[in-house]
Amino acid sequence: MDAIFQIGKGGINENMCAAIADALEARELIKISVLDNSSEDVKEAARDMAAITDSEVVAVIGRKIILYKQAEKAENRRISLEI
Repeated sequence: MDAIFQIGKGGINENMCAAIADALEARELIKISVLDNSSEDVKEAARDMAAITDSEVVAVIGRKIILYKQAEKAENRRISLEI
């Protein structure tokens, strides 16, 4: 899976959060890349983004963040979690 968002030197902003929330609704699972020029700590950025978008941090690997949120619309649900 390729990263569809990048956090750069501008950090996390309101427009980015809205776009990530929309992407989570459409895809449920997304990857975000934190660029080297970003002053954001990767793990802190992952926690912040998850809190803002009401999603879950699946993994933080290097400078990549993977987030999951079940789609609200049934037709957008692609991932089935069984416990």
